[in-house]
Amino acid sequence: MAGERAPGTLSIVATPIGNLEDITLRALATLRAADVVLAEDTRRSRALLGHHGIRAQLRALHAHSKPSEIERCLAELAEGKRLALVTDAGTPLVSDPGAVLAQRAAAQGARLETIPGPSAVTAALAVAGVPFDRFRFIAFAPRSGPERRDWLALIARDAGATVFFESPVRLGKTLAELAPLLTAERPLAVCRELTKLHEEVVRGTAAELAARFAEGARGEITVVVGSGELLAEQPAADAPSLDDRIRALLAGGETPRDVARTLARELNLSRREVYARVQVLVGA
Repeated sequence: MAGERAPGTLSIVATPIGNLEDITLRALATLRAADVVLAEDTRRSRALLGHHGIRAQLRALHAHSKPSEIERCLAELAEGKRLALVTDAGTPLVSDPGAVLAQRAAAQGARLETIPGPSAVTAALAVAGVPFDRFRFIAFAPRSGPERRDWLALIARDAGATVFFESPVRLGKTLAELAPLLTAERPLAVCRELTKLHEEVVRGTAAELAARFAEGARGEITVVVGSGELLAEQPAADAPSLDDRIRALLAGGETPRDVARTLARELNLSRREVYARVQVLVGA
C-alpha cells in the first residue's frame, strides 16, 4: 500500500573474541551502514569501530537497560531503520543480552539477519583436541545450590561433548567438582584467551586440570569436556531404590517439591528428573 514503510532490519553481527582483525568484510559493511549500533559495552565497541575506521552512532543495550530502550529500538525498526546488534565479543545472543529485542523485533515483523563470524564456542571446539561428534553449550555454571548440582549432573550424564564458560577465579573449583562425576580417562580442554597474544590450550582429565588451576587462571576461559564413557553408577546392594526413598519421604509428609530437592542433593541427581519421577508415583 502506498505510503507504508518497509520494516526495518536488525542485524545480529558477530565481532572478534580477541584479535580485532578477526572480523568479516560483511560485518564491517553492515556496521558502516547501520543507523544505530547497539552495543553491550559502548567503550569496547567504540575501540573496535575505531580500529577499523568506522564512525557510527553507538547506543548501549545490555542486561540493565530499561524496558524503554527496547521500545525505542522497536519504534526505530517500525520506521524502517537499520539497527546492528553487537556484544562485547563473539556472536550476540549466545550467553549475553539482546535476546528480548530479537524476539520482539521478529514478532513485530522486522527483518532479522545474521552476520556470522567469531564464536568462543566453536573456536574452543576447533582447538580443544578432544573427541566430539555432538556437543551442547551450557554457558556459565551457577555459583551454588541445587542449580549448580543440576548443572554439573547435566555434564556428567551426557556422553557427548559439553562446552561452557567459566570465571578464571572459579575454574579450579568447578573442575574439582566435576572430577568425581566423570570417568578418570574423560578428556577435557581449558581454552584460555582464544585468539589473543597469550592464547593457551591445556588438556587433561578433570582432576589433572583442577590441580593445574587450583589457584585460578587469567583471562577469558572456555572449557570443553570431550565425548566419552559415562561413569558407571554402582549403588550399594542394600541401598533403597529411588522409588522407595520417594515413597518414604512422601509418607513422612514432605511435598513433591521438597522430595525432589532432598533426593537431588542426597543422590547427586537432577532435581527435574527426580521431580518427574515423583509426579509419576504420585499419580500412580
